[in-house]
Amino acid sequence: LDRIYTGLTEKIASGGFLKHTLFNMAYAYKQRNMRKGSKHEEASPTADKIIFSKVKQGLGGNVRLILSGAAPLAAHVEAFLRVVTCAHVLQGYGLTETCAGSFVSLPNELSMLGTVGPPVPNVDVCLESVPEMSYDANNPDAPRGEICIRGNTLFSGYYKREDLTEEVMIDGWFHTGDVGEWQPDGSMKIIDRKKNIFKLAQGEYVAVENLESIYGQVPEIDSIWIYGNSFESFLIAVVNPNQHALEHWAEENGQTRDFAALCENPKAREYILGEL
Repeated sequence: LDRIYTGLTEKIASGGFLKHTLFNMAYAYKQRNMRKGSKHEEASPTADKIIFSKVKQGLGGNVRLILSGAAPLAAHVEAFLRVVTCAHVLQGYGLTETCAGSFVSLPNELSMLGTVGPPVPNVDVCLESVPEMSYDANNPDAPRGEICIRGNTLFSGYYKREDLTEEVMIDGWFHTGDVGEWQPDGSMKIIDRKKNIFKLAQGEYVAVENLESIYGQVPEIDSIWIYGNSFESFLIAVVNPNQHALEHWAEENGQTRDFAALCENPKAREYILGEL
């Protein structure tokens, strides 16, 4: 979905002033109506027919629902896709241990952008405070804590690993390791990861998944993995550059367009590091 967003924005930007202006006007008009409560198919039928139909056809022409899971979808990408794809774009959340989906956002509710929506009807959910990370589940303004799930859809345990099962199953509640924040409308926003916090050699706490989500917004890369340990004072990252973006840079800078050679090119590495 990030790559679809990047491809569309690049195409719009290169389409000339008139096309760019028309698209922005249609986008702003439809999004405004959706924020006022209009369903996506009713917000601007004319814009859908004239402007956004090309995006719809690019996805096959018959897509009615796009459900995103497994990793967070940036709010600006979700908002953009909700408007231009002429389809419902929703985020969900769940784990293998909960037999997949435990939360899903609701169609036509723009207030739920950036959240995974409310819990599905067949589970109970609560937050448990994480004092070491200053998350208080009883905070009346913004309840935050580790997401715990209970219900008949939970797994029975890890195969031949009762020790691990006992670690995550406490009094019938499965402790996910993810930190969430209840929103006023009853939806859940994933804000952190409890297990992936570690301390570097100089005593600094680092949440690598948060860093990955920030650096992952760079359109010139497809993915990034960040690693560190408590015996070193720095982090390292493995970055997978976007082939199209790198080849485009090479063309503009008089470099070879061979992707394998570009990945070894010090100037190309400098370019990617600069974007990061």
